[in-house]
Amino acid sequence: MGAAISGFLTGFSLILAIGAQNAFVLRQGLRRAHVLAVVLACALSDAILVTVGVFASARVEAVFPWALPLMTWGGVAFLTVYGARAALSAWRGGGHLDPADGQTQTLGAALLTCLALTWLNPHVYLDTVVLLGAISADFGAERGLFAIGAVTASFTFFFSLGYGARLLAPVFARETAWRVLDGVIALVMWSIAVKLAFGT
Repeated sequence: MGAAISGFLTGFSLILAIGAQNAFVLRQGLRRAHVLAVVLACALSDAILVTVGVFASARVEAVFPWALPLMTWGGVAFLTVYGARAALSAWRGGGHLDPADGQTQTLGAALLTCLALTWLNPHVYLDTVVLLGAISADFGAERGLFAIGAVTASFTFFFSLGYGARLLAPVFARETAWRVLDGVIALVMWSIAVKLAFGT
């Protein structure tokens, strides 16, 4: 159970920062639009990527030894830029989450947007394939339990975010809340980038 709990806590902590994907899920939850389909798409995508990271990342690294360093430094660059954008948003302000913002999407459009934000985001690969894959190696034969814990964290997070979003509506309607959140995100992204760059 120790490996499963570690997987859950690690996976949950990595997915917690509000990025483009999570903001989309949050908005869909606030609007109560295709929530089940969106959260399932996110959670199942995470499950696939976590499984690849835990059980296949070592094989990929053996065949393509340049892949891990490339993904790592690509992740450093992405996190640095992402953190800078969040810091700029916190500085400028003016942000708020309006549930009625934009036109209502069809189910297909919502799923396509969700999948694009998931699979085209290098941060997702950094978290699931690179970081969770590397951490799971420490658990040896219990890697499977670690993976189960991480996947459970994804399902727990996305369902909680999607269906609990309406409770956050009064908070994220205020500009100050977004400025604070963006500031925290910037610090988190930069700290992860530093740890990756210096291998700590």
